[in-house]
Amino acid sequence: MTDGASPDAAMTTVQVLPVMAQTSALSDDEDDSTATETERKLAGLQLSGFVDGDVEDQESTPIIPSPSPASPDEPPHALVLPQSHTFVPQGDQQGRPGSAESDGSGDLQSLAGNLDNGAALERFVLEPAREGSLVKCRISRDRKGMDRGLFPTYFLHMERDDGKKVFLLAGRKRKKSATSNYLISADPTDLSRGGESFCGKLRSNLLGTQFTIFDGGEGKKKNTTSTTTEKNSSRQELSAVIYETNVLGFKGPRKMTVILPGMTAEHQRVEFKASVEHDSLIERWKSKNMDQLIELCNKTPVWNDDTQSYVLNFHGRVTQASVKNFQIVHESDVDYIIMQFGRVAEDVFTMDYRYPMCALQAFGIALSSFDSKLACE
Repeated sequence: MTDGASPDAAMTTVQVLPVMAQTSALSDDEDDSTATETERKLAGLQLSGFVDGDVEDQESTPIIPSPSPASPDEPPHALVLPQSHTFVPQGDQQGRPGSAESDGSGDLQSLAGNLDNGAALERFVLEPAREGSLVKCRISRDRKGMDRGLFPTYFLHMERDDGKKVFLLAGRKRKKSATSNYLISADPTDLSRGGESFCGKLRSNLLGTQFTIFDGGEGKKKNTTSTTTEKNSSRQELSAVIYETNVLGFKGPRKMTVILPGMTAEHQRVEFKASVEHDSLIERWKSKNMDQLIELCNKTPVWNDDTQSYVLNFHGRVTQASVKNFQIVHESDVDYIIMQFGRVAEDVFTMDYRYPMCALQAFGIALSSFDSKLACE
């Protein structure tokens, strides 16, 4: 975890290309083991070749990282606007988030060393990042084992300034689910729904174009029979991710919309609990009822004529091209990167986030990028 200054002196742009086509042939990530119920249903629609727990990028053109000029300064402030409210990080007198003297980074490093305690870890992953700080993380994907080609496990670690890594979260896709459903836990050895360290889940629609991230509370049906405890309280929706339909990639790179609950004047997240089925974050967004909600989007890549590809500046944090690479911004200030995610090795990805996101929200958004999307690729 570091301050908000540019992570690296050298600026690196990484090409981001859409998936232009998919074939029914199995890729390295695919497994020809027993088909799930969803696969059998989709087979009748001749879509079974698309069903994969984690399809690798299959661009029709090789993608190579390209260098670019030195990195510009970070923006002097951060704007996150749920409706008419503006939130500016509490940095130095100029409001600049990049000052190490004003962002409390030393306190954050100390906190990172005290996350061995389960309760402290679970609180940390749900708390919004401190204003003026940048939380640097790394996601590793484990595809070893009988069924992990289709159901890999993802591990999120926070990177400390001294080079050490601190475990935060683990996630894995559930095997018997009609739609993609990832369980997220603060215990890498227990990824069960009833585990003590269960933190939340990510759930998608059938096409993989809409995802919702929940905390570890109980759903409406289960909550009616549960005792009222902190662990079994009604669950909250922490975020929603919507991918624009883009069959065969003809519309260019992926387009994402991210919906977050708004922030209070005390910089705490507003609780969002859907009272009825049609009162979710996604339904609110569809009906343009964005009161107390924050709408974000992925930063639009720039077309590079020399390389004939789309590029984004990840400030050295992403080194390999991938359709999964993205940066999340607010339209009012596209230079303030709230979250970025991208590939650095075959099964290693960096994930950085800032206020107003928390680790669980960012991890869920990253997991949604891994999932296959029938109507987007």
